[in-house]
Amino acid sequence: MAITGSGSLAISLSVFVISAAFLLKVEGQNLATDNVSVIEGETATISCRVKNNDDSVIQLLNPNRQTIYFKDVRPLKDSRFQLVNFSDNELRVSLSNVSLSDEGRYVCQLYTDPPQEAYADITVLVPPGSPIIESRDDVVSEGNETELTCTAMGSKPAASIRWMKGEEELTGEATVEELYDRMFAVTSRVRFSVTKEDDGVPVDCIIDHPAVKDLLAQRHLEVLYKPEVKIVVTYPEGLTREGDNLDLTCIAEGKPQPHRINWLRVDEDVPPHAVVAGSELYIENLNKSYNGTYRCVASNAVGEAYDDYILYVYDSRAGEGAPQKIDHAVIGGVVAVVMFAILCALIVLGRYFARHKGTYFTHEAKGADDAADADTAIINAEGGHNNTDEKKEYYI
Repeated sequence: MAITGSGSLAISLSVFVISAAFLLKVEGQNLATDNVSVIEGETATISCRVKNNDDSVIQLLNPNRQTIYFKDVRPLKDSRFQLVNFSDNELRVSLSNVSLSDEGRYVCQLYTDPPQEAYADITVLVPPGSPIIESRDDVVSEGNETELTCTAMGSKPAASIRWMKGEEELTGEATVEELYDRMFAVTSRVRFSVTKEDDGVPVDCIIDHPAVKDLLAQRHLEVLYKPEVKIVVTYPEGLTREGDNLDLTCIAEGKPQPHRINWLRVDEDVPPHAVVAGSELYIENLNKSYNGTYRCVASNAVGEAYDDYILYVYDSRAGEGAPQKIDHAVIGGVVAVVMFAILCALIVLGRYFARHKGTYFTHEAKGADDAADADTAIINAEGGHNNTDEKKEYYI
């Protein structure tokens, strides 16, 4: 049968239309899945999802491309795989008690022409065992350096290790060793110098790993340090006067505890009748010849330290009748009130004298204002007393 040119063109157009429709159909059926991370021994779930499915068959294959599920049927004889959900749009399968051998790429397949595939990578996480922390020195003296080591064994992927000393973060040096089947061991070392303040401080080795939280090992530092010494005056409470007694106590603390405490007088001998009883120094009947610096020296296995007390003996009556403490604020207030009162009195007296100024002279010179000359004024002023008794003066 012959096919004309127009017939051939019609057939070609038909094939093109069918192919285009098929492509649109395939592109419209989007197949999707997700990667899965799961801790060894737990359950992983794989979901094969189809958008706009037209009754095409969904199946799930393992990394060896063996069919695990074909629609809702499980050809693979591994009961750890269980069907969670099956519909036109999803095939969801769970895998329990996951082991390292289950790790790999799983295939979601949609039976179209050609078949569509989507890939889900299962990553198996293995948490490390309990970390082991070790110290190079069980006990370290202040000022010296110590070293701690922390090891996290058998993890996948390799763990990371952080160090904390109290609230301070330390920087360690880590080494990673691959063991078998992509399993790792990590060791971290940290070095630092210690002070007496570090005694009893916890040092934490903290493990960071995606399969575990709050995993750490802890060790408390034990630091030896030389004594801290302080002299306390037990008696007297105030000045040291001639004839008084003096009682000094030496307080010394260190690690280990001081095994020896000595009293001495700097550059001179201790008074012969002074009594030393362990940490106490007792001197009776003080006099000025006892003046000087008295020193308490304490020592332990780490070193020694001392504290000084300077003795100055005062006269027996020194400090008696000493003025009491004065409240300067009260005194200032009293002075201000007194000054204000004086100022007010001066103002009142000034106004009084201003009002009565010249009164005395007016009465004494009465009648002298109309006189022609000075002699007449005197005569007139004296004349004002003619009708009165003459003033007399008497000398006794």
